[in-house]
Amino acid sequence: MVQLAMLGSGFIGRFYADSIQGLRSRDKIVSIYSRREEQAKKFAEDYQCEHYTTVMEEAIAHPSVDMVCISLPNNLHEEAVMLCIKHKKAVISTKPLGRNAAEAKRMLEAVEAAGIFNGYLEDLVYTPKFLKAHASVQSGALGRILWAKSREAHPGPHSDWFWDLEQAGGGCMLDLGCHCVEIARSYIGKDIRPVEVMCWADTQVKPIDAEDHAIGLVKYENGAIGQFEVSWTFRGGLDLRDEVMGTEGTIWINGFLRTGFDMFTTGKGADYVAEKAETNTGWLFPVGDELNELGYNHMFFDMFDAYEKGKAPKETFYDGYIVNAVLDAAYKSAKSKIWEPVQLQHWRGLEGQTKQGTLVEFDADHYLVKEELTHYGTKKLILKEKATGKIVERIV
Repeated sequence: MVQLAMLGSGFIGRFYADSIQGLRSRDKIVSIYSRREEQAKKFAEDYQCEHYTTVMEEAIAHPSVDMVCISLPNNLHEEAVMLCIKHKKAVISTKPLGRNAAEAKRMLEAVEAAGIFNGYLEDLVYTPKFLKAHASVQSGALGRILWAKSREAHPGPHSDWFWDLEQAGGGCMLDLGCHCVEIARSYIGKDIRPVEVMCWADTQVKPIDAEDHAIGLVKYENGAIGQFEVSWTFRGGLDLRDEVMGTEGTIWINGFLRTGFDMFTTGKGADYVAEKAETNTGWLFPVGDELNELGYNHMFFDMFDAYEKGKAPKETFYDGYIVNAVLDAAYKSAKSKIWEPVQLQHWRGLEGQTKQGTLVEFDADHYLVKEELTHYGTKKLILKEKATGKIVERIV
């Protein structure tokens, strides 16, 4: 059993609480901190918490608390982490870990120096579809991964602080790009170093100082490419999609918006449909088990199971730091309009990886470019002559 302090009583804090107290049942939120007393009290009533407060340190220091779950605005993460260290409490934090890599690095170094358990709550690498797809990639079903793309787009976040550049640290690229970078990185291999980023970002619709739309390419040391597409200007709900391409196969995932559950309603009696849904009339696309489909259940099981077994979870503050470093390079590239290096002062993966060769032996004189069966029943080979480099066609 893990007893937690929840820091933050808003949208994400309640999603977390629904999962924490619903999946394993034995885990319990015993203390809640909110900046507004009425919200802290309401949260405590709804989730049967024994203690609520508007003083962050009181929630963290509560004697019944084993672990602290941070679901606060980005600018408060570092303060919360340092208080967890002060009171020697295990800590798990929502994404992004920091507003930038410098903040994330300080948090990473501090928890590791203190020797406290730390987990990075990147829920979208715990969804059932991702876990199945990732297992297929790990088994070699797709061969060598060449390209991994992740897209997250919706009409914009649910709380005011997201829209404030100082509190959030960025716009949609930080808010959504952190998901996409870690998804692609996981498919390509978390031990493969991200080396440089090319990014376009702009404020297209919203009257804000940060970007509301961005597209980026992340180049990895082994030649693989990660790609992210993020937007706060998309209309129609929450669009989560991944594509993975390897030398032996391809995966397409529609994670949330169109899952095979379609429903039409005039709106009579209609209420909540799904996260970021823009309407409750007409054709709707409900999500059967939102907590599970968004990865929360598997994520918290991993966090608590790892904590009880005294080992690291799948996602730690180190992963949050890597993601922040990649996004720092993306923001720099969006301004410079050129490829920008990913600056990593901490790297624990492979070194010196190179792009693998592309020459496939066919016979003593040729490399194989492509082989296919035609509609009229013959096999066609596209070959490259070793001696001359000439491309030739052969029917067999």
